[in-house]
This record gives sequence, C-alpha cells and structure tokens, in this order.
Amino acid sequence: MRGKLVIILLIILFASPLAAQELTGTLQQIKQSGQIRIGYRVSEPPMSFLDKDGNPNGYSIDLCKSIVTEVKNKIGADVKVEYVPITTEGRFKALMDNKIDILCGSTTKTLSRSELVDFTQLTFVTGASLMTLRDDKTRDSAGFDGKKIGVVKDTTTAVVLNKLIRETSTNAEVVLFNSTKESIDALRKKKIDAYSADQIVLIGIASKAQNPMNFVIDPNVFSFEPFALAVRRNDSDFRLVADRVISDLYRSKKIFTIYDKWIGDVTGQRLPIFDAMVQLNATPE
Repeated sequence: MRGKLVIILLIILFASPLAAQELTGTLQQIKQSGQIRIGYRVSEPPMSFLDKDGNPNGYSIDLCKSIVTEVKNKIGADVKVEYVPITTEGRFKALMDNKIDILCGSTTKTLSRSELVDFTQLTFVTGASLMTLRDDKTRDSAGFDGKKIGVVKDTTTAVVLNKLIRETSTNAEVVLFNSTKESIDALRKKKIDAYSADQIVLIGIASKAQNPMNFVIDPNVFSFEPFALAVRRNDSDFRLVADRVISDLYRSKKIFTIYDKWIGDVTGQRLPIFDAMVQLNATPE
C-alpha cells in the first residue's frame, strides 16, 4: 500500500507545473518582460513588408505570429508583440545585441551566418534573379556587358552576383544599395539597368507596384537561397519552440494556406521545390 502511495505521489509531482522544465534564455526573458520583439523588413514583399495601413505583414510574419501563439502556451502567460524594423546590414547585430528576439524576413540560411546567429528549419526556397524595366532590351545576365546592376549590400545575392560576373567575364558594374527601396527607386529612374535580389522578392515587388507590367523578371535563377527565421545562438529551447511550430504547419499542411495567401497569387501554381522543402522539414513530434 505504501509503495502504491509513493508511485501515485511521484506521478502527481511529475505531472504538475512544478516539474515543468524551467524557462531559460529568450523564453525566460519574454516571460519576465511580458513582450516578444519581432524583427522585420519593411519592403520585401511577400515575405515581410509594411502594408498600406502601415502594419507589418507577409509570409514570414504569419509564421512568426504562429510562433508567438506557441510561446504564450509555453510560458503560460500573455505577451505583447513589438515589431522592430531592421536593415539588411543590421539584422544579425540586432539579434546578437538583444534588440530583437526573432528575425522574420527573407533571410538565407548559410554556414557562415550560423557563426553569428542560429536558424530555424527552412521556411522557403528561392534563388537570385534579375529584374529590369520592360522598355529595357536587356533581359538576363548574358546581356549585361557594360551595364549597371543594383543589389542590396550585405546580402547573399551580392556575393553570388559578383561571383557570377567574375566567372562569366561579364563587364558589368555592381552598384550597392542600403535597401530594396533605394534599389527600386534607382531602377525606376534608370540609374541602374537591373536590380538583383531573391526571385520571390522581385515577384512580390512587381506585384505590388502601381503598374506591375513595367517590370520584367528573368525566369532563371543563379543561386540557391534557402530561407529560415533567425534566432540567437545557444538558445535551443526557444529555437525548439519555433521548429515545433514550423514542423506542425508542414505536417498539417496549414503552411499551404499561408503560401496561397501571400505567394499563390504572384507565382500561380505552387513551386515543386516548395513542396519538397515542406516534406523534408515536416519533422515528427
């Protein structure tokens, strides 16, 4: 009888909140502060951008909203969401300096970047491409001899674009900009002949332009860009919360609803590589 009583008490103990894993790192900080800070990009549709009402929106933002819901469940408390606009060059430093808790944009996961921050499971797959004005006869990288190509600095696209120009011996000039907006303004004013970025971002920019037909996007890509959300290094508990949410969205196929909401209209049929990414990242519980 006494042995049974001990077993019952142990079951009650380990089933109680007292036995729950103690919060650490970002989760502990969120509970103590009562807020979670989401870093976002203001002009990279359909992934992360400010909508016409001035609210952060997009595919990556919706993923982060789902993560916020799970964070609330994990810490057992409501939290305020603070959206923090970040720049390309300052995004990783914002994480490292504890100015944001998660980076929700169009960030390519690379090994070198993993020395600075950590990444969740993949959230999207695309590649770098080129966008020109419709009245420009240049259409792809092969015809850019003597032309100016704009690209945002501190991006993987800038790296692969310079490599492509070297490897093809193309006499093109790469012009670096601080933001997507600066690049597009330069393209519209014909200060550059083309703008290079992730193809899905180019499609999103064109689709939201006043006259989308003014732009032409090269259907070819010259890089592989696997997107992921970025979090701080050495914070496996918080990353696990994010990975759990992403995996659940993939296993339940709810991710396709988010895809259709933000990307379906601009790409038409869902990309086969996206379906493959979902299947490969649908980690079992």
